Amino acid sequence: MGIKVAKFGGTSLAEAAQIRKVQAIVQSDAERRYVVPSAPGKRHAQDKKITDLLYLCHAHAQQAISFDQVFQIIADRYRQIVADLALKLDLSPHLMLVKERIAATAREGGGPDYAASRGEYLNGLIIAELLGYDFVDAADIIVFDAHGRFDSEATQALTSRRLAQHQRAVVPGFYGAKVDGSIKTFSRGGSDISGAIVARGVAAAVYENWTDVNGLLMADPRIVPDPLPMEVVTYRELRELAYMGATVLHDEAIFPVRKAGIPVNIRNTNEPAHPGTMIVRDADPVTHLGSITGIAGRKEFSVIAIEKAMMNAEVGFGRRLLGVLEDHGISYEHTPSGIDTMSVVVADSQIDGKLEKVLADIRVVCEPDTLEVYPHMALIATVGRGMAHTPGIAARVFAALAEARVNIRMIDQGSSEINIIVGVQNGDFDVAVRAIYAAFVKK
Repeated sequence: MGIKVAKFGGTSLAEAAQIRKVQAIVQSDAERRYVVPSAPGKRHAQDKKITDLLYLCHAHAQQAISFDQVFQIIADRYRQIVADLALKLDLSPHLMLVKERIAATAREGGGPDYAASRGEYLNGLIIAELLGYDFVDAADIIVFDAHGRFDSEATQALTSRRLAQHQRAVVPGFYGAKVDGSIKTFSRGGSDISGAIVARGVAAAVYENWTDVNGLLMADPRIVPDPLPMEVVTYRELRELAYMGATVLHDEAIFPVRKAGIPVNIRNTNEPAHPGTMIVRDADPVTHLGSITGIAGRKEFSVIAIEKAMMNAEVGFGRRLLGVLEDHGISYEHTPSGIDTMSVVVADSQIDGKLEKVLADIRVVCEPDTLEVYPHMALIATVGRGMAHTPGIAARVFAALAEARVNIRMIDQGSSEINIIVGVQNGDFDVAVRAIYAAFVKK
């Protein structure tokens, strides 16, 4: 099939037993030539993530408080993993250097990036030793500019050139280095980004993202009991679902592979036989006509509704209305409209403390006949490329909500027909999501 890059999350690497599973997964496929590990995550609910402990070390050092006790917990955790894996790897010099540099960085007024990155660095040394792979420090191939901004093209060139020298390698996730050599981390979840960068750098056939679930789910499991996983989702559908609140890969985490047209496979370390979710190019053929891909939504919106006779003949009306929001630094979500009506959907967090002034300015600038605000709204997106090719999808959504006695306060559907968004009261949110899911998924 071609080169595979396998990124493993913190739960997959929390202890030796989990790491053995990772070893078996990697060794079961010779094409898994590049591995991107996270730092060890929680072993149980009361446990601490290594990264959190490292942040704590830096915070203590900044305040000139001893972090010996916290660092000892970190050191003991890694030494236990090495011992349980029966590796002949002496981490002592690495641990000593890390501790010294955390203290020095804090004294010099540096940020927590170096400390935070060491969880992945130390775990990378262990995984490389276990697999017999080369260790390539992410600081040597992932580039940030002097302002701490990720340099995509410089990284691509360097990653491609350096990794071509290694048939098999472990590259720690989450961090890189600025041009002056100082460590810079991505935002939380940055190991996903690192894996995508490596996948693009080696022109991988697929980027595998191993975690603790069987792929991405069609709905929030806190609302819908045991929702089915998505078998296939496009990058575009993924963006729609993520935007509407679904817990999926961040845009930054898939941009490098999306740009290169590399599919992403979300897999479960604990159930490696499960195919998981495949994230594919938007141009790939639609395989599931008449079905949806997923459902996602968010609460706490308000709808500002304007009505004015002959609005459609008034050139620039929409620009003036949206200009008021711009003047107040407010971004909007949707703008459903009719011949004499226009509504603007905004997140409550955007208009907190600004609403009365915004309404006053709208009255002055737009001179509406009526101006009303509908608070406590939730938006629900039903997403799927197959929807555009099948009559009756919208009818099924609306019928399901009617049967569940959910009042629809707003409807919005783009011309692409990749999603249907409905607005309901906050209190109807969970019922509405379950009703839509049940209308399309038969168990």
